[in-house]
Amino acid sequence: MFLFAPKILLEMVQKHKKERGAYWLMLTVSLVFAACGQAPQGYEVQPVNTDFITLDPTDAAIEKRYPGMIEGTVNVEIKAQVSGYLEAIYVKEGDYVKKGQSLFRIKGDVFNEQINNSRATLKSALAAQATAKIEIEKIRPLVAEKVVSDIQLKTAEANYEAATAQVAQAKAALGSSQINADFAVIKAPVSGYIGRIPNRAGNLVTPADAIPLTTLSEIDQVLVYFSMSEADFIAFNRDRKTDAGMNTVSLIMADGQAYAHKGKLEFASGNIERSTGSIALKAVFSNPDKLLRSGGAGRIIITKQMKEALVIPMASVKDVQDKFFVFTLADSSKVAMKAIEIEGRSGDHYIVKSGVAKGEKIAINSIDALAEGMKVVPTMVKK
Repeated sequence: MFLFAPKILLEMVQKHKKERGAYWLMLTVSLVFAACGQAPQGYEVQPVNTDFITLDPTDAAIEKRYPGMIEGTVNVEIKAQVSGYLEAIYVKEGDYVKKGQSLFRIKGDVFNEQINNSRATLKSALAAQATAKIEIEKIRPLVAEKVVSDIQLKTAEANYEAATAQVAQAKAALGSSQINADFAVIKAPVSGYIGRIPNRAGNLVTPADAIPLTTLSEIDQVLVYFSMSEADFIAFNRDRKTDAGMNTVSLIMADGQAYAHKGKLEFASGNIERSTGSIALKAVFSNPDKLLRSGGAGRIIITKQMKEALVIPMASVKDVQDKFFVFTLADSSKVAMKAIEIEGRSGDHYIVKSGVAKGEKIAINSIDALAEGMKVVPTMVKK
């Protein structure tokens, strides 16, 4: 009896292994079929409690978002117009300045001496002009009495014209010297905010410097530049003919909050960029609180109003390899998996372009637990 015990024990172990293998095989097959959206034949899946909504056409708004860059309406690079050593800096980075306010001063000794030299040259020219005029007045009566020839008068008049030209030239030189002296004090051409100031007092600055003394941005209004694909641009031009509200846009700021003011849409370019297949646009926003700054970023939202649209919650849509599916309630309380095409989004809802029709019942929860042909315990809910 004991001689056969090991054999019986071995058979029991092998049978147990086969049963475990069959169990794991069935579990693997079930997982594979579930991943494919189908239940294995011969395997009954328990119905899932699922909520459904009925598709009814309604008014909706499609939102399309585009990343944008913020710029002031005027962005000025402040550069030196004369060469010299930076003597004084009157502002700090980030200051708000008004048009005409002094920003920098270049050491002006050389320009003052140029003014003095030009004034002296002008005085000399004026004296020469006066002498030439006296000469004419002296010769003219002598010519009338035929004491001297007419040629001498013409020569005196030519000398006077030359002296007059010298006076004009000296005045121009003086004006140029005064302009250069004025350029030694650099003033704000517009009101706005001061950017970075890379130079310090004592640095040599010239008009040829690649880096400006600072930048100045006028941000009472700001421009948000963004690009739109050619296909979106064609659709936008077509839709805004019947929806004038599409010319008014919203802005989502960098912190994710909506900007309080609406913007007006304008074209930034009249042509499609060949390398990118897109066209540049801009939106103009008022900026009374100076919240938006040049160089910032945001997202432009263009809204299109739609009537009789089919709207479904985003949570009811299953995304599989960039394709969208929903589960509809079919006969015998079973669900059918249908591919849909999305036209756009409105808040936390999708607007459906095709794939489902009015009156169909769409599952809005338990999406990950559902599969093609699976039985459910449906509950109809209102949107």
